[in-house]
Amino acid sequence: MDILISGGGVAGPALAYWLNRYGFRTTIVERAPALRDGGYAVDFRGEAHLSVLRKMGVLRDVEQAQTHMGAMWNVNEAGKKLAAMPQDLFAGDVEILRGDLVRILHQATADRTEYMFGDSVTELSQDAAGVLVRFERAAPRRFDLVIGADGLHSTVRSLAFGPESDFSTYLGLHCAVFTTSNFLGLDHSGQAYNTPGKLVALYSARQNTEAKAVFWFGSPALDYDRHDVGQQQRLLAEAYAGVGWQAPRLLKEMRQADDFYFDSISQVRLDSWSRGRVALLGDAAACPSPLSGMGTGLAMVGAYVLAGELADAGGDHRVAFARYEQAVREYAEGCQRSAVGVSKWMVPENRFMAWFMNQNYKVLPYLPWKGLMAKSVRKTASAISLRDYEVTRPAGPAPRRRPSGRAS
Repeated sequence: MDILISGGGVAGPALAYWLNRYGFRTTIVERAPALRDGGYAVDFRGEAHLSVLRKMGVLRDVEQAQTHMGAMWNVNEAGKKLAAMPQDLFAGDVEILRGDLVRILHQATADRTEYMFGDSVTELSQDAAGVLVRFERAAPRRFDLVIGADGLHSTVRSLAFGPESDFSTYLGLHCAVFTTSNFLGLDHSGQAYNTPGKLVALYSARQNTEAKAVFWFGSPALDYDRHDVGQQQRLLAEAYAGVGWQAPRLLKEMRQADDFYFDSISQVRLDSWSRGRVALLGDAAACPSPLSGMGTGLAMVGAYVLAGELADAGGDHRVAFARYEQAVREYAEGCQRSAVGVSKWMVPENRFMAWFMNQNYKVLPYLPWKGLMAKSVRKTASAISLRDYEVTRPAGPAPRRRPSGRAS
């Protein structure tokens, strides 16, 4: 079977890896001209996440690239440390920059997956035999199945299921992240400054050779062009006008960043994750939002299950898609529930809440229920039992495909 995957981030290549292993032919189409190197740190926690990485043979690579982050400190406007946020609640068992994870997954799939960079799906036409796919640049092609692994703003979901507004719920926050210099000399650590309705943070990355600037702010839903970086940067600058600490410097440095990312904090909920020969995976199907800290792990787990069910069903998508959703939906909904109420702690709405949050962080290491909080997070991440898909499908010879576009 020939399977098209839309999205070359985390979920898409993870799915391609497993599909290749079961003998399916895979093509990934990615709107970006190359691998996306930016993004924040993501983490894996609990046996469900780690077992998938272990089965893929990439756990060692992920561990070697992990951030080894220490404390993230809340600071005042002058940079004085106020309270440290608990590392075990935020960093998971293994934490890695999203861009580093994307490179690892690309390396694991590049020899058997065709990559089409700088292109996107524009039309899907299904019939009894397959799906005719039209692209922005490439010639039309037919595939047996199409998987939308293209994130919160999934093109495949819009084409096959309907407009994004039907399925997306805005959680009241927007975020931005980009790479900058480690001008504070942070050593595997970070600092965050809160003012009512806004947070700005800086944490070291890649052995302290660089840093990630992160902005979170509350606002009504914003109307902007998702592909207009200049407009997004103007919105961020307007939101942080007059904010102190390192915000003015970071707003200047964002103009030189080549990996600037800006988006709403939202969740996605659908009644069904498939329509005929088209299915959704990861954030496209059930985005839990970055507030949950579960999105990457959910994507990797979902990819493992979806590919395994397709192999177990001998490629019968009707059986496989139903089993995949049955196995993962409850887990995805638990990941989404874990994000409820987090925004009030991440971005306090007033000065009293900011003070109250810092007082809690100060005493949390000494409270008996600190361990229960960490255990609750781990329980959510581990709340799925994964089948061993002992399916043997001869892959046959598979010469290395020449990717369309470029990767770097």
